[in-house]
Order: sequence, then structure tokens, then C-alpha cells
Amino acid sequence: MAGVNDFIKNWNGKQEPTLAEKLKTAFKPQQPLRYKLVMADYRLKTTISRLDVYISKLQERDRSLFEKVVEAQMSKDNMRAAMYANEIAEIRKITKQLLATQIALEQVQLRLETVTELGDVFNSLVPVVGVIRELRYAMKGVMPELSVELADLEEGLQEIVIEAGEFSGTGVDFTSTSPEARKILEEATMVAEQRMKEKFPSLPSFVTSVAQKSNEDHK
Repeated sequence: MAGVNDFIKNWNGKQEPTLAEKLKTAFKPQQPLRYKLVMADYRLKTTISRLDVYISKLQERDRSLFEKVVEAQMSKDNMRAAMYANEIAEIRKITKQLLATQIALEQVQLRLETVTELGDVFNSLVPVVGVIRELRYAMKGVMPELSVELADLEEGLQEIVIEAGEFSGTGVDFTSTSPEARKILEEATMVAEQRMKEKFPSLPSFVTSVAQKSNEDHK
């Protein structure tokens, strides 16, 4: 019963700290779990909004290049069309990664909001720490600055999970990705693929074949 009471105090923040607690927090301020979760949720929303801006810019660039492909086609300049098609392919590859990241982060945010309401910290957050870690690795070569943001978020969520685990007497291994985390990532990738089909027009087949041949010739 004492453990439950301690958890509730830690969740909402201690109302009347003892003298010993005051001395302890003077050197290391202790923030309640609820506050930490709210801050993590805020940072997640900021990252998701930033991704929205990046994706919109890439979509605009894709649209501009697509028009150039059409113009090159009309001029019967297949090589120029293929050059633009190659650039479009790279843009779409990056866009798909960013979309999948955004969708996965939206799932993480949903978990955080549920946790803030229900207080089921440990069981709900262990999988999403794995999701954040995998996304951080994936973004290293695409958007290093986003990878750094995700690393900070991962560290903050790990602290919350460890703190919650101390109250429940449960340990966690952060080095492996849980099946639930993998499922979230797989679903995000599938949704991203569907959104790519909806948002981006298909290139004419002969243009993509010329682009493919051009790539093979340069290998």
C-alpha cells in the first residue's frame, strides 16, 4: 500500500515535502511524472509539426520537378526527363521515410496522452521507447538534426520508464525492440506507402525505365 501511495505522490508531485526532501531537491530538483509526460508530449507535437513542414516542402519540390518531366517529355528530351525522374525518386524515398517517422510519432503521442490520463506509465511507454530509438537510427543519415531531437526525447522517456519501474519493482531492457514496437513501425511504414500513392502522381513508365537505364550505365 505504501508503494501505491508513493507512486500517487510522485505522479502528481509531492504536496508537502519533508525537511529531508527539501534538502534533497535543493541539490537535485525532482519533477513529478505527470509534468515530465506533459513536457515529452509537447516536444513530440513540436517534432511532428516540424516534420509536416519538411514533408510539405519536399512535396512542393516534387511537384515542380514533375512539371519539368512533363515539359521534357513534350520536347522529346528523354534524357532530361530521366534526370528529373531520378531526382524525384530520391525525394520520394526521403519523403516516405519522413512520413513513416511522423506517423509512428503520432502513435507515440497517442500513447503519451493515454498515459497522462490513466497513469499506466510502465506498460504503455516501454514499447514507444523502442519506437523512438529505431526512428532515431533511421533518421541519422536523412536528417541528423531530427535524430538529435529524437535522442533527447528517448532519454527523457527512458527516465520516466525507469522511475515508474522503480515503483512497480519492474526492470526493463532498452537494448532490444519489443514485438509491439516493431508492429507500430511496420504499420507506420504501410500507412506511409499508402499516403505516398495518394499524394504523389506516378511517373510515366517509359521515363522511369530510361532513368533506370541511365543509373545502370553510370554504375
